[in-house]
Amino acid sequence: MRRLRQLAERTPAARERYVDLLRALAITMVVLGHWGVTVIGYDRAGRPAGHSALGDLPWAWPLTWVAQVIPVFFLVGGYANAASLAARRGRGGTPTGWLVDRSARLARPTTALLVVLAAGAAVATLRGADPTQVRTVVWFATIPLWFLVAYLVVVPLTPPMYALHRRFGLAVPLVLVALVALGDLGRLLGPAGLATGNYLFGWLAVHQLGFAWYDARTGPPESRPAGPVTPEPRGLRRRRLPLSRRAGAALLGGGLAALLLLTVVGPYPVVLLNVPGERLDNAAPPSLALLAAATAQLGLILLLREPAQRWLRRSRPWQAVIAVNAVVLTVFLWHLTAAVLLVGLLDALGVLPTPPVGTAAWYAWRVPWLLALAVVLAALVAVFGPIEARTRRPPDTRPAREGARRLRTALAVLGYVGLVAGLLLNSLTRKAAPEPLGLPAPALVAYLAGAGVLRLLRSGWGSRG
Repeated sequence: MRRLRQLAERTPAARERYVDLLRALAITMVVLGHWGVTVIGYDRAGRPAGHSALGDLPWAWPLTWVAQVIPVFFLVGGYANAASLAARRGRGGTPTGWLVDRSARLARPTTALLVVLAAGAAVATLRGADPTQVRTVVWFATIPLWFLVAYLVVVPLTPPMYALHRRFGLAVPLVLVALVALGDLGRLLGPAGLATGNYLFGWLAVHQLGFAWYDARTGPPESRPAGPVTPEPRGLRRRRLPLSRRAGAALLGGGLAALLLLTVVGPYPVVLLNVPGERLDNAAPPSLALLAAATAQLGLILLLREPAQRWLRRSRPWQAVIAVNAVVLTVFLWHLTAAVLLVGLLDALGVLPTPPVGTAAWYAWRVPWLLALAVVLAALVAVFGPIEARTRRPPDTRPAREGARRLRTALAVLGYVGLVAGLLLNSLTRKAAPEPLGLPAPALVAYLAGAGVLRLLRSGWGSRG
């Protein structure tokens, strides 16, 4: 508590604390959402199996308009990436140094998860477990990694995309939305492959809005944080996200209207999460309907911004936000592993409840289920949270020579390619594949190689202090 109090007291007055709150809330909602809709039963072989209840609860589909909060994470990610990149450049640092620095917070806790799962899977296989069943368990535990694939692509694109934002402003996300619309036409009318780019264009569009929010800090006097007043840069208006309540109301109303037209009237499913059998998945890849929901969410965020900022000026709420954000990625990465462990324990004890979805017993089981999962996750965070919380930024170093700078940049990009390739290969490998390590060996090798390269760069290799 003393450490949290000290961190809270040292928080700069200009910090947009609301961004940190939104990050913590978004991850918390993802965790509770996954836990809440999980249905546990037994397969034909008598083994525990799980799936989402959304397919059996169509009345809950409109709730996903609020519960689908991955766009919020990309929004605040855009803000945080723009702020940290600008701060690094202000200290004389380079985009490559920023990119290497940014990888630490993402790679370290993810590496811990993958290594532990692979080691556990190897032990289970050596003890005679079916490699197919081992893969199924690990596949379920690594479902959250699909999100990191997208985010690990967006992060290294931040320097060039932020440069585009500085030149063209809000025109950039508008172009990206148009590309998403083109991809959706491919999904609806063919060819379906036209929508592949939406995995990148959709999340980049939301990420760009985070840049516009960050640039709003240097807007008119009433929207600036406390601190020295600087002249408004030329062309800033077209790069700035309006932060007024009027803008929030307009975005909320417009986003909801577009979402209703696209889903209730148009061809898109009402549900914004994957439901087998629906004509398309609004989130994989992102669709126009998901972007409409993101617009409405942004409007709601702006409407609540001022009261939230006042609340976060209080010490205790801000300390709580700091505490959650210190381990927020660990919470996200391990929350389905907590479900695997709890189901395994209850099954071993012969007390695993499996009420049919939608029954009174199923709804009654939600509360003890969530509480038990929270206890298991808290234990996992206590063990693995320090790996994330103790991540330190390396010295702000610069390459000694032009050749070294280029090599360092190439290696940083190569490191991110390894991370993305490893996680993507794992996500694309089928659930029932016979994998003795639970993870495809090439995926694990690619990921660890990329993480190793980035760790080498973080240690200062190829640069001078």
